[in-house]
Amino acid sequence: MSTPEAEHHADGNEPPPDADIVLRCRGVSHWFGSHPILHDVDLDVARGHVVSVVGPSGCGKSTLLRSIIGTHPPKRGEILVNGKAVQGPGRDRGIVYQHYSLFPFLSALDNVAIGLRLDQTNLIERVLHPLRWRRKNAEFREQAAAMLDRLGLGHAKDRFPHQLSGGMKQRVAMGQALIMKPDVLLLDEPFGALDEAMRENLQDLLVDLFHKNEQARDRGEVPPYTIMIVTHELNEALYVSNRVIGLSQSWRYEDDGFDRVPGATVVYDAAAPISRPDQPRDYVQWLDQKNEIRQVGFEPEERHSRQDYRRFWRELREEHALAEGDAEG
Repeated sequence: MSTPEAEHHADGNEPPPDADIVLRCRGVSHWFGSHPILHDVDLDVARGHVVSVVGPSGCGKSTLLRSIIGTHPPKRGEILVNGKAVQGPGRDRGIVYQHYSLFPFLSALDNVAIGLRLDQTNLIERVLHPLRWRRKNAEFREQAAAMLDRLGLGHAKDRFPHQLSGGMKQRVAMGQALIMKPDVLLLDEPFGALDEAMRENLQDLLVDLFHKNEQARDRGEVPPYTIMIVTHELNEALYVSNRVIGLSQSWRYEDDGFDRVPGATVVYDAAAPISRPDQPRDYVQWLDQKNEIRQVGFEPEERHSRQDYRRFWRELREEHALAEGDAEG
């Protein structure tokens, strides 16, 4: 008798036993009334990876993120972060939306520090132990200043939201999330409302965070940033991440015994080229993969089995085997 885990890995696209998996989605399905949204979404995300989720409008990308953050629990299946089932929102997950939610009456510095204040102090402590509160608040502001420096906003720490550009506001929103050190940072179309220059600037920031992960690994440290970004821009997906996942309702659902589409599922899962923010963007390098993603996930007439283009973990194992062979040679 097959186990659920064996069925999940029937396509051979399983992570290696030593993979540090932060996020697992197992059989995640969601619907609203009789309208199916997600069907049997299976996903393993390793610590330190930056994963882009793409797919046609309305295919459930944002629903998947809200299920992970805990505000829209799946109707079926489970989501685990560090092996623990998600029961609702928690500080092990952070999220940044397209429309930044900054407090207009707080400076950039205090907007970033607000999460630490709310998480690590309470009103009673502030009233009854003012000296302790002032010391802690000074520490929070110091951490927030360091975060803004890291995000290239040290010069703007005393500005209020109305004094910041759209890109600067979104950096502050990312600082709010990152300072809480979530195990997984979720980005829901975070750059969609920005102009091209601002969007590219923030894309470079994500690429830089990925390379900070690589530097941490080289030092024998735990990579600090695990990120999942929902985007409708394929160029963006291929540039900022090391893995692209495609959700779509256009798949051969009849192969799984359905007479109509039961919802969007993962139809594409592959490695993305590793980019560097200090090098020109190679759009030609991405062209074949962009066309493949479009064919698999965006063209309703091109329906495939949902296992046909799920290969990320196989690619990663092959890459590691090749690197080990080169090292031995």
